[in-house]
Amino acid sequence: MFKAEGGEGFAVLNGPDEQLVAGLAIGADGGIGGTYGVMPELYLKIMELVKAGKLAEARKVQYAANEVIYAMCACRGNMYGVIKEILRIREGIDIGGIRKPLPSLVPADMEQVKKCADLIDKAVSQFA
Repeated sequence: MFKAEGGEGFAVLNGPDEQLVAGLAIGADGGIGGTYGVMPELYLKIMELVKAGKLAEARKVQYAANEVIYAMCACRGNMYGVIKEILRIREGIDIGGIRKPLPSLVPADMEQVKKCADLIDKAVSQFA
């Protein structure tokens, strides 16, 4: 609908991280999402597979990314805090915490954050 309304050269980006394959399959040109930064390898692989018409393979990568997203949502702190901590763990990038009034990670979140980083590493080694 958006592509038709926008006309030639109009770019449409898919929003929900958990639905990138579906958005691309119906004509989105790309995606924009909060979790793309912690697992770019998976989202780039999804793009590559969909462009090659390999939707069944792309779905498998999407399911792996979704598993990570659901694990990230299990933390008590704000998603951005989770993302920043995963970047610190996986990439050695320390960009500090999140701003108030958003809830910071709590010490009990760290075990789940490490699980998320491990899930990403496992999925990247399997798919990317």
